[in-house]
Amino acid sequence: MAKHKRPVLTLQSKIILLVCGIVACALLITGLFVTRSIENSVRSNLEGKARDISRTVAVSPLIIDGLAGGGDAQGIRDYTRAIRKATNVEFVVVFDMNGIRKSHPNEDRVGQPLVGGDEMPALRGEEYVSFAEGTLGHSLRAFSPVFTKDGRQVGAVVVGILLDDVETTVYKNQTIIYWATALGLIAGLAGAIALARSIKQTLFGLEPLAIAKLLEERNSMLQSAREGVLAVDDEGTITLINNEAVRIFGMAGLAGAPVGQPVESCIPNTRLTEVLRTGQAEFDQEQEMNGVIILTNRVPLAVNGQIVGALATFRDMTEIRQLAEELTGVNSYLEALRARAHEFLNNLHVIRGLARIKQYEKLDEYIARILHESREEVSFVGERIREPILAGVVLSKLSRARESGVRLVIDENSNLPPSGDQDIAHGLVTVLGNLLDNAFEAVKDMTDKRTDLSIQYAAGVVTLAVADQGPGIDPATRERLFEKGYSTKGEGRGLGLFLVAKALEKLGGRIEVEANAAQGAVFRVAVPYPGGGETG
Repeated sequence: MAKHKRPVLTLQSKIILLVCGIVACALLITGLFVTRSIENSVRSNLEGKARDISRTVAVSPLIIDGLAGGGDAQGIRDYTRAIRKATNVEFVVVFDMNGIRKSHPNEDRVGQPLVGGDEMPALRGEEYVSFAEGTLGHSLRAFSPVFTKDGRQVGAVVVGILLDDVETTVYKNQTIIYWATALGLIAGLAGAIALARSIKQTLFGLEPLAIAKLLEERNSMLQSAREGVLAVDDEGTITLINNEAVRIFGMAGLAGAPVGQPVESCIPNTRLTEVLRTGQAEFDQEQEMNGVIILTNRVPLAVNGQIVGALATFRDMTEIRQLAEELTGVNSYLEALRARAHEFLNNLHVIRGLARIKQYEKLDEYIARILHESREEVSFVGERIREPILAGVVLSKLSRARESGVRLVIDENSNLPPSGDQDIAHGLVTVLGNLLDNAFEAVKDMTDKRTDLSIQYAAGVVTLAVADQGPGIDPATRERLFEKGYSTKGEGRGLGLFLVAKALEKLGGRIEVEANAAQGAVFRVAVPYPGGGETG
């Protein structure tokens, strides 16, 4: 059976439930305490009211004289009736020392004993508030003793407020609190929904799991990238840096963890602050950091049209140059194929022409000569240069030399065993290819268009020598031969010998130039070469 995923609450639902839950708990707890406080306050106020009324009645001369036997009993009833109506209490009862009522809201109960059983302390001269069941119902009763001027107690007064009235008053206050709580919950719900929507909009509608997945993907992508990545916030403080950036900074002597530090204090010549200020991106800019040259791109980061930071990606220029060298090697292979194909096409044209004029004997001789020369050339090169990649380059250059009318002479004592490291072989392709191309270029306008090549291997070192019969190299030019972009042949040149120098730097080799203004030039190269032990 297929497994059903458990329903997962969205971020918006979680926020709404959380906020509503907190608001509800806060309001309910607050309402409970407020209700209790109001209930106690109402009871206390009613107790105080009843006590104050009973005290007032107890000190009335009319009540004192009536209980002492010198007053009118009807006057007591009229007075208590007036007090009851004026104060809106349930009853005001005056009774003598025998507990016999002298007044009551119900005239029929006048002269009868007091009901409730809580009157005895009052007859002993105590003042208090009690709760008891009387003839009118369960009530709050405030007792005050009545004394004559000479201190003799002649009775007591009880003022009553029915508890139903007390509870009604409390309920009215509770109702107000309940309505306030309900309104608070509605306001909390509306606020929670607004907050949830705002947060979701800020997060581009993503749920927490999606955000976590994106964060992990971003971290993996940053750490696996071959480019250094560095980001700053709107104040120029570094907020992010990947491992490759740390490695490149380490090469420049910028050690430590720069996250949280101002970019200007960590990276010399930074332009990220300028990108923050202008909002303009910068691409393919060279930057020098303590001798390390990097190629960097800088772009501003904007959210809702407001710049909140900037991002820089960069690579070590040395690695880019290595890629250029590899590309040069590939170009050499392509040039070799092109030259061989062109030469083969020329041979086909000759063969076709001889066949058309039916010079079959000449055709046979021509084909035999081509096969012989090709076989001899391949055999000659293959026997002396046993590294296939270098042998292929030499054969291609022989074809190109014939195509250009240049005579390429290979030293018959040349010797090169197979390489134990293909990186060295590819590096030598760059060196040899560029040196031969320069030599062909040097003799193209000379009467003797000769170029000599010697490849020698001994004691783990291969020595290449390329000599031409060109016009030579003057001392001023010789000093700048290996500078990038420098050339005496016009604009857009000057890369070949620069790549030769960089390839030799990588291979740990060296180059010497013998030249003057009248006798051509000789380029000698020595490179460590872990040959397979074959010496010929």
